Amino acid sequence: MQMTQVLVSFEPDGRLAVKVDLDLTLLLGSPANYYALATSPASQQRAAVLALVPRVADSLRLYLGEVPLDLEFQDFVAAAAPETDYLDGSLSKPSTFRFFMSRLPSRSPLTLRIPLGAEIDYPVAYTVQIPALHVSVTRWLEDGAHTSAPFDWASRVPSAVGAAAGMVRPVVDGRFDPDRLPWYGQLAMYLRLGFHHIVPEGLDHILFVLGLFFLGITWRKLLSQTTVFTIAHATTLFLSTYGIFRLPSQYVEPAIALSITWIALENVLSPKLGPARLAVVFGFGLIHGLGFASSLSDVPFPKKDFVVALLGFNVGVDLGQLFVIALAFLAVGRFRHAPWFRARIAVPCSLTIAAIGLFWAIQRIVS
Repeated sequence: MQMTQVLVSFEPDGRLAVKVDLDLTLLLGSPANYYALATSPASQQRAAVLALVPRVADSLRLYLGEVPLDLEFQDFVAAAAPETDYLDGSLSKPSTFRFFMSRLPSRSPLTLRIPLGAEIDYPVAYTVQIPALHVSVTRWLEDGAHTSAPFDWASRVPSAVGAAAGMVRPVVDGRFDPDRLPWYGQLAMYLRLGFHHIVPEGLDHILFVLGLFFLGITWRKLLSQTTVFTIAHATTLFLSTYGIFRLPSQYVEPAIALSITWIALENVLSPKLGPARLAVVFGFGLIHGLGFASSLSDVPFPKKDFVVALLGFNVGVDLGQLFVIALAFLAVGRFRHAPWFRARIAVPCSLTIAAIGLFWAIQRIVS
């Protein structure tokens, strides 16, 4: 029986692997052309296969929601069959294309779409599997069917980790187990998680960093403040994650909002960098570290390589802060030496940040 098979696998190492088995007779125009491709020298075959890859991908397109996935081609294996089978149109001679994607752009449901006129054989066996969870679901698309039922893969993955990492991670009995990852895998995953806690999730931390930025955008001032802030939040994050010191979030979250207001108003009232300012930044950094720990309460840290994971998270947070500062520099840095910079940019922006922080503080206290 002629048929096409599409296997989508959420691999334990975090990749999305896609395997397509299909007879290429329709795509190549004739059985003779198919046999010529299968038996051609390796270099010639590869060139022909690379020309076919876009047509195969367009004929069997995977979507996350309404966004088509841009898969990377990995390898090709021609069907192992004698010439007589290639020339017999009634026999199935599937060749294999393998694709992969390192990271999914969203957690929307996964669907397979086949456009009208696609040069493939029906029926199409479309299988999605999550090996770590022993999940495998197959849908058959008969002749005339062009869209599969959506597969809600995200509901089967731990949301806190999956949202930040974007992919499935090792799972045992339905629970994410970071100790099943190698240390470098943990470092990379928690680094991404730390960056994600700043950009795009950490709007309050973004405003605090911008408050540091608008004190004065010389590298000496920025480096002094961000270094002190990093040491402080890393300290309390470490202590809180180890269970040595914690505060309830109903106290921490309003305090973070008030720290934003304080730093922004200080930019307006006392625009100088001195020991007092650095002490204030350090103190507020301790509070922000407790906020990071509170937001990570539902995310498991490994037992075996705990320090590596915590280091990765802190580096990710710092990279997120540097990213915010870099964007701010690109936006207004070219005006930093202008005599009107403070009056027209630094002060109005600081007052806006202070107002937002005060609003959040009131909102978090009364809620």
